[in-house]
Amino acid sequence: MRLQDKKILLGISGCIAAYKSCFLVRLLKKEGADVKVVLTQSATQFVTKTTLETLSNNPVALEMFPADRFVSTHHISYAEWADLIVLAPATGNLIGKIANGIADDLLTTIVMAKRCPVMIAPAMNTEMYLNPIVQENMSVLHELGYLLISPGSGELACETVGIGRLEEPEIILKRIIAHFQTSQSLAGQRIVVTAGPTREKIDPVRYISNFSSGKMGYAIAAEAAARGAEVVLISGPTALTTPTGVARINIESAEELQRQVQKHAGKKDILIMAAAVADYKSAKVSKTKIPHGALSQIELKANPDVLAELGKSRSRPKYVVGFALEVGSDSKNAVRKLKEKNLDMIVMNDPTQPGIGFGGDYNQVTIFTTKGKPIELETMPKPELAKVILDMIIGKLSRKQA
Repeated sequence: MRLQDKKILLGISGCIAAYKSCFLVRLLKKEGADVKVVLTQSATQFVTKTTLETLSNNPVALEMFPADRFVSTHHISYAEWADLIVLAPATGNLIGKIANGIADDLLTTIVMAKRCPVMIAPAMNTEMYLNPIVQENMSVLHELGYLLISPGSGELACETVGIGRLEEPEIILKRIIAHFQTSQSLAGQRIVVTAGPTREKIDPVRYISNFSSGKMGYAIAAEAAARGAEVVLISGPTALTTPTGVARINIESAEELQRQVQKHAGKKDILIMAAAVADYKSAKVSKTKIPHGALSQIELKANPDVLAELGKSRSRPKYVVGFALEVGSDSKNAVRKLKEKNLDMIVMNDPTQPGIGFGGDYNQVTIFTTKGKPIELETMPKPELAKVILDMIIGKLSRKQA
């Protein structure tokens, strides 16, 4: 049994999809997990304590202060007990409360006091799910290290068709199993990740940069840390929160990025260069604001190719991954970069494609390695893609060392 003796706290909020949680409890029990269930008041309109107590073989918790027994700090006890908290289904209301630090019932209080990872499986109407407030709340939780399971698409209870269905219990089970199987898969590894844009100063008020949000690199750093790696994140200017367990170094220019990469990425490290480095910089940075009419006279010079120089150096890390932004998905150009820069892997994407533009939460890539055929992946959330990339790196390293 793949979850033998794992302690899983299942939180169920008020949604028609709550009936699927009953099946999830059965699947978790069959895999050997010890399951405790916490319901919100709204959830009791869809499933009963009796059903879930029968399936889990444990008392179901509902009230913060139940009248029939002494509880004291039982919200802390639940938080300390769990190896993993799974919120399925998670309504927009529950997601909003957690993202904004609101703990006004037993479940949200447990989550606030948690010591273990929290996995969130949203379920709601399509328009609710796509509401910018809900999307922003989920982005906040992702940046804080919460594990998100994207909802499925199909016919909803409101008889509309679209995204918002609670992912099937079998898929959630697979994610839970994968979480425990991969939780320490990078223990002992040191990973350096670069992320975000660079800024090249022109004068005190202007600079050359790009639209990179840093979300892909931050997702990789967060996932690597969750798997037990020692992670150094070298970040250009972003508005993102540093992932839990990650050491962050802030840079601005390509030269600063180069210095920090050379300082922190050695022969024993894995380097993942997800930063978007400005190709050119001003040949001379003015100490005063350049008059508007003189801006067209600015002389540019090329920035150092950080990845190419490191790939050919004696201190080259043991595994080097680059990213290639190719409009039109120019695979020939990506393969050329893979070879010329002496990389082990290159991840190609085209941010001009619908749904995966700059600053978005989704990406669609093709991965090239020095051996094997290109792997074209479907569009997926960036945290999910981070898992795929790290899984591939682990597989390639295992074969190298065999």
